[in-house]
Amino acid sequence: MASKSMWKGSVSFGLVNIPVRVYQATQDREYSFNQLCPKGHRIQYKRWCPVEQKEISYKEIKKGYEVTKDKYIAIDKKEIDNIKIKTSKSIELKEFIEAKDLDPILIEKSYFIAPEVRRSVVDKTYLLFAAVLNETNKVAIGKVVLKDKEHVIALRSYKRGIVMHVLHFLDEVRPMDEIEEITQVQKMKIDNKEELSLAKLLVENLSTDHFDLSKYSDSYSKELKHLIEAKSKGKTYIKSVEVEKEAPKDLVAALKASLQKSKKSKQ
Repeated sequence: MASKSMWKGSVSFGLVNIPVRVYQATQDREYSFNQLCPKGHRIQYKRWCPVEQKEISYKEIKKGYEVTKDKYIAIDKKEIDNIKIKTSKSIELKEFIEAKDLDPILIEKSYFIAPEVRRSVVDKTYLLFAAVLNETNKVAIGKVVLKDKEHVIALRSYKRGIVMHVLHFLDEVRPMDEIEEITQVQKMKIDNKEELSLAKLLVENLSTDHFDLSKYSDSYSKELKHLIEAKSKGKTYIKSVEVEKEAPKDLVAALKASLQKSKKSKQ
C-alpha cells in the first residue's frame, strides 16, 4: 500500500523554494489492549462530574487549566482558535549547522521529506539540496507549523533523500542537574586505573565497524504475539526461561569475566 503524505508545501531558504511532501518515517508496533469486566465485556467510560454527581455531555465540556490545586480557569474553544498560529505551507529554514552539533536528545519525532512530483517529473532542486546537505555534512534548522502548532525542525541528508526531525524546544529538555543521582556521580573520581583500562578493552572488543539494527528485535512483542496466538487457539503458552549466571560482585572481576566472554563470542 502506497504511503499517504500528511503535509504538502515547500522548503524555502533565501529565494529558493522546493516543493515537497511530508510522510511518517516511523510506525509503532505496540499491541493495544482494552479493559474488560470479569465476564469479558468491554468497559465504557462516562464523562462524570464528581461534585455534581452527574454525567456531562461532550457539548458541555470545557477546557480548563489548573492554576492551583483544584482551581481551574475555563477556556472556550473559540478563545483557543483565536490564538492559533496561522497555518503556513512552508518549511522556513533559518540557518545551517554542523551535523555533529545536533544533539539526539532534542529529536522528538522524524518524518521523510519527499519531492513533489508534477506530471511524472521530479523537481531537481530537491536532489541538489539533498546532495549539498550530504556533501557538506550540514543540517538545516528552521520552523514549520504542523497541526496548529509551531515546531522547530532539522533537515538532514538520509540515504539520498531528506529526513525532517521535529525538535524539542530548549525549555522542554530537563536540566540534568535536576537528577540528584547524576549530580552525585559527577562529583566522584575514577581512582582505579585497572578498572578504567579493563572497561576500555571491553568496549573495544564489543565495538563494530558498522551498526546493523536488523540484529535487534523487540523480544517482548514477539513473546506477546506468541501468547495471543496460543490463547486464541485455546492453548497455554509457556515461555522458555534462560538461567542467568550471577555476576561477580567485585567490579574488576566482573570486567575480566565480561572481557573473556566478549573474546569467546568473537572467535
